[in-house]
Amino acid sequence: MQPAASLSERRRSSFQDRLIAALDSGLRTVFVPTRPSRVSPAAGLPSPPMGEAQRQEAAALMRVNHVGEICAQALYQSQALFSRTASLQSHFQDAAQEELDHLAWTADRIQQLGSHTSHLAPLWWAGAFAWGSLAGLAGDKWSLGFVVETERQVEAHLAGHLDRLPEDDAPSRAIVEQMKVEEAAHAESALAAGAERLPAPFPALMRAAAKVMTTVAHRI
Repeated sequence: MQPAASLSERRRSSFQDRLIAALDSGLRTVFVPTRPSRVSPAAGLPSPPMGEAQRQEAAALMRVNHVGEICAQALYQSQALFSRTASLQSHFQDAAQEELDHLAWTADRIQQLGSHTSHLAPLWWAGAFAWGSLAGLAGDKWSLGFVVETERQVEAHLAGHLDRLPEDDAPSRAIVEQMKVEEAAHAESALAAGAERLPAPFPALMRAAAKVMTTVAHRI
């Protein structure tokens, strides 16, 4: 008769299962086209002809947003992996599921604009997974605080994109506006779950990392 598995063995097995699931999710995020669960806000909106410079700028901005959604998947999956409670794991997984729609919407719009997603997608995912893992290891309140700061910065970043997108590009603008609303909701949800405000150096470090990402993704 086999002895019953110890508590530590069960926990280790559970972590290994969740790690495999997170890595599998990463591979699908980077290499497999995402199917949205909701209709895109851009559906049915007219897309008037744009000049080449406008089209390229719109595509570049949407590529940056698509990279942001790749990073969001990595962050939420890694934070779920290291969270201490099942309820918080579920919180992160639910947020990641909603972000999948953003991933699909931005990818579709990039294709419509005749451009490509970032060629560095595996690098972006790996870097964000490392950041999220560190946040998760710091503890649940700090991990939630990381979500709040991330989403606040993303919200500001999307507002900037609305200023830069061509006025006539209704489909891209609709997608960005909906994403902005939902990113703000994710921040509020994390606050309600008990987020701890991050110490001063960390938001600045996060902004610096985001600046590198957005600058490179705009081009590559």
